[in-house]
Amino acid sequence: MDATMLLDGASADVDDAAVNGPEDGRLEWNAVQWRRVEADVQRLRQRIFAASRAGDLRQVRNLQKLMLRSRSNALHAVRRVTQLNAGRLTAGVDGEVVMLAEQRAEMAHWLQHHAEPWSPRPVKRVYVPKNDGRRRPLGIPVIADRCLQALTVNALEPEWEARFEPKSYGFRPGRGCHDAIVAIHTVASRTDAKRLWVLDADLQAAFDRLDHNHICASLGTFPARGIVRQWLQAGVIEDGRFTPTEEGAPQGGVISPLLLNVALHGMEAAAGVQYHHTGTRAGKVMPGCPTVIRYADDLLALCHTREQAEQVKTQLAEWLRPRGLAFNEDKTQITHLEQGVDFLGFTIRRYPNGKLLTKPSKDALRRIRRRLSAEVKALRGANADAVIARLNPIITGWAAYYRIGVSKRAFAALDAHVWRLVHKWARFTHSNKSARWVVTRYFGSFNPARRDSWVFGSRESGFYLRKFAWTPIIRHRMVATTSSPDDPLLADYWNRRRRRQPPPLSTATLRLLRLQHARCPLCRGLLLHANHEPQSPREWEQWFAVTRKAIGRCAVIVWGAGTPEERVAHRLIHTHCRPRLSFRHRVQPEPPANPLGLA
Repeated sequence: MDATMLLDGASADVDDAAVNGPEDGRLEWNAVQWRRVEADVQRLRQRIFAASRAGDLRQVRNLQKLMLRSRSNALHAVRRVTQLNAGRLTAGVDGEVVMLAEQRAEMAHWLQHHAEPWSPRPVKRVYVPKNDGRRRPLGIPVIADRCLQALTVNALEPEWEARFEPKSYGFRPGRGCHDAIVAIHTVASRTDAKRLWVLDADLQAAFDRLDHNHICASLGTFPARGIVRQWLQAGVIEDGRFTPTEEGAPQGGVISPLLLNVALHGMEAAAGVQYHHTGTRAGKVMPGCPTVIRYADDLLALCHTREQAEQVKTQLAEWLRPRGLAFNEDKTQITHLEQGVDFLGFTIRRYPNGKLLTKPSKDALRRIRRRLSAEVKALRGANADAVIARLNPIITGWAAYYRIGVSKRAFAALDAHVWRLVHKWARFTHSNKSARWVVTRYFGSFNPARRDSWVFGSRESGFYLRKFAWTPIIRHRMVATTSSPDDPLLADYWNRRRRRQPPPLSTATLRLLRLQHARCPLCRGLLLHANHEPQSPREWEQWFAVTRKAIGRCAVIVWGAGTPEERVAHRLIHTHCRPRLSFRHRVQPEPPANPLGLA
């Protein structure tokens, strides 16, 4: 099929009808109109959310059945697992991955028409290092199970988004670590704040100990509850040996974070939290009650007294028992905010002058220094371009995560640490050269936007090493109460929120994103998906790496620009959309939707 015809506005409707219309039609993956697919899935999610919020369970179940049969949902699920997820090239026990367009089309067709008799396969056990030196076990499902789980999440998640509690921030669309940190700051930052005693609690092996019967009972009459139970009981293969799973959910599964949130739903009520439901204080916690802020299996309970914190701990321990969960006593403590508490990589402490400051924790600073030192040491013998390519994502990702706190001093200290590392690397690389020669060779004003003559860079390529301090400090605005992107009544709220909080990209990239309304001009799909923001420095690092690989800047011919002649302009496109380009390709300008358009 000619790429010019694919991009021509007159033929777009014909292609769209062929791809997204008749269910028995042949699917051309590269011709899918992703804007319509995303709109169909989002519209159906909003209908499920509205029915769940209204308490119409019968309508919820009917809409969920429709979502599970939806062709758009099948396409959306396959794209999420095989193109967007960071683990798209990770295989399960069958060793299969889906990389080609034809394979993705076949997988989407199978999901919609032939997945019903499927029996879930065991997960593959792998281990990843934890911050404390131990290893975290992950269970990697096969690619077919991951696609089925993504399909199921779109049916199950909006039902529970209408129920979840206001201070639950982990693994939910539109919410993240930064919201949890700002929620704590909002409660305890006032000079007359009352809730200054903290129960800092951690659940012991939460994913591995979830009770299967409790999860299935919570799902009720959900249409896909049968296959959810099969996923939970599929077993694990480690070193060639099969082990059945009688409890827990595989931590590498697409649906596992949602199941954890379902299991932990009701924690605030169990701790004694009560909210105002009417009046000007609607959504605020009632006086005298504790405030529980939870991110996945980590939680803080802000209480008035130590006795109240101990009472909350006792109540939650009883509430967790039927769910198969318990507190990790080694990591659970009751303390006062004047001593400070570490949560999600930040240290939150109230000082004697009444100020509450949120800073990168000492452990986080120790870990990043250790990692930077190890990376530079491993790069001895490499050239400057290799050093820059390896360190820049680490620096950018760590700074992006901690930019919402009081981090300027930490950024400056880390920049000094990095300077010592690269200076030592340069002296080691050129041990027979003088210090002046090394400085002249590798340090200078490489960044024209900064008046800094001590930037490490490469004279040959012009690439340079970023600095932590170049990342501006921002004040994150917490998501409002029970707001969800699935709520059709809050579309304007989420559009304004995305405009106020653009992703930490370069000015030129943000300008192109606004110009294109954050959509690829070839497939009309979103270039960035901001509803699931990275939740750790390493995730930000991966996000920058994946974004750099997934989005390319390409010179294309813009047709219909209002001049007799066509002109060449730079546009951001998906790298997997490059096959749509031909020697002469045309990009039809997109009508304005959202000014930034991030999903």
